[in-house]
Amino acid sequence: MYWTLELATKLEDAPWPATKDELIDYAMRSGAPLEVIENLQEIEDEGETYESIEDIWPDYPTNDEDFFFDEEEY
Repeated sequence: MYWTLELATKLEDAPWPATKDELIDYAMRSGAPLEVIENLQEIEDEGETYESIEDIWPDYPTNDEDFFFDEEEY
């Protein structure tokens, strides 16, 4: 399983909190790339509910500093 920022953004509008099956259903209905669906299917599911993308991909960048954007350059 691998996540990229581009793939993870496909789940930003998902109906959080959600179960693995709900996320897969959302990804399929929203036309997310096959890689997103495959990543979700690889999650070891113990029936838990995920609150956000950070629960699935702990390294998901959550603030502007993670994008290496320096506003002072522009």
